[in-house]
Amino acid sequence: MTLLTTVFAAIICTIIWYKNAPKDEMKVGILCWMYWGASLMWLVDAIFEYAELHAEYFTPAPVDMLNDFYLGLSVVALGMIIWLVILLIKDPKGVIKAALFKKNKK
Repeated sequence: MTLLTTVFAAIICTIIWYKNAPKDEMKVGILCWMYWGASLMWLVDAIFEYAELHAEYFTPAPVDMLNDFYLGLSVVALGMIIWLVILLIKDPKGVIKAALFKKNKK
């Protein structure tokens, strides 16, 4: 489930990035790289787990699937938090800079 969750997040981000590719004002490309990296990590994990468990790999317990899904959502949420911090630091539209200077003028 972690692999599926991050792959879907990576695909959605890639579609959004590709739609706005020439500009990329919101730095969605960074988010794509994080999600594709997480997907690759979970793919390697799945390969090694399959090598260890063989056919049992395809019949996980429902509790394990739910835990994996929560872990995948946590990874997606952490990726979005990191992206938001990067976005706020780079401030591509100058919103934070404008808000700070507006506050100082009063």
